[in-house]
Amino acid sequence: MYDVIVVGARCAGASTAMLFARAGYRVLMVDRAEFPRDTLSTLYIHQPGVALLRRWGVLDKVIATGCPPLDRAVYRIADIRIEGCSIPVDGHRAAYAPRRYLLDGILADAAVAAGVEFRQGCTVTDVLSDDEGQATGVRCRTSDGATTEEHARLVVGADGMRSRFATMVDSRITTEDPPATCAYYTYWEGVTDRFELYEAPGRWVGTVPTNDNTTLIAAYFPQSEFERVRKDAMGAYLEAVRSTAPELYAKIASQTPLERLHGTGDQRNYFREAAGLGWALVGDAGHHKDSITARGITDAFRQAQLLVDCVGTGLRDPEKLLDGLEEYAYQRDEILIDAYHSTLSVAALEVAEHRLSMLRTVAGDQELMDRYFATLAGVIGVEEFFTPELHARQELTRP
Repeated sequence: MYDVIVVGARCAGASTAMLFARAGYRVLMVDRAEFPRDTLSTLYIHQPGVALLRRWGVLDKVIATGCPPLDRAVYRIADIRIEGCSIPVDGHRAAYAPRRYLLDGILADAAVAAGVEFRQGCTVTDVLSDDEGQATGVRCRTSDGATTEEHARLVVGADGMRSRFATMVDSRITTEDPPATCAYYTYWEGVTDRFELYEAPGRWVGTVPTNDNTTLIAAYFPQSEFERVRKDAMGAYLEAVRSTAPELYAKIASQTPLERLHGTGDQRNYFREAAGLGWALVGDAGHHKDSITARGITDAFRQAQLLVDCVGTGLRDPEKLLDGLEEYAYQRDEILIDAYHSTLSVAALEVAEHRLSMLRTVAGDQELMDRYFATLAGVIGVEEFFTPELHARQELTRP
């Protein structure tokens, strides 16, 4: 019998499995995929996530892949230019954006090094439970068709936005909003060494420098345009870059993209119940929001650490485990709800005059610009950024 079974071995699942194993628990991690394998992702790890990678002792391996430190960001909208970097978290000011087949592999290797048993090509077909409805394990099918049953005190679902595990344990959706955007991206050679954001009414373009001197360039459109955009996705993508970020477009106009165009209109926004009797959800399985703010990886890391902290040493005590899972569910929502609503605001792709007024007040003041990027990174809350002093300065600049 295992202490913990983790279903899903990407950044949320591998981190969770690694941390439980380091806490002295016997852990099984399963994933239906064979690694290494890429996945749809904006790649970006904000400063709080970088600080956790350092705390876990794996940041040096991420840096060793060659992904550059992203310690300068630029945001352009209308006639406004905001340039700076988030304030540090535990001494770390740079963000990083490794390719997912590298990041996920590093975390899975770290989990195995911590003592996790990792089964690839293993699909969970059922969650086992006792007469009282408590999850007690999983039924799996291996790549050769064999079926096995494994038992554990805690089963964790980390199998992504379309989580089958969440369905199996009947985790209810507690908060949900309709998709706001659709997004397309591909990779280009060189282009920039900065994290750049460009916004115009109904459009959002971002650059994310990553491994091998390549840059992910993403374009966001309103969800209402998805059916039109998908009919000529590359044409719509290039036109969005050209019209929203003409200087950026000039750098790629003569290039051929390094990969096919990736895209999705499935930008769900929700919270599911985070935990129940003998089970918990981490990462996108339990909470997902529009990728426009690139918070998914960082939030997955935070949830992994939070779950292990809340369970603590109580996993083998049924009452303490239940208390720990209830605390995890409460804290997860408390920690992530503000970023959820701010992401929905960004994903509306509306250029409101009051926001332009605020940004004009911020522009040119380095401390305010850095605090603005710290808000985007989740280092400080929106209420910490919008101080009475900022409101007063904004009033003074009104025409």
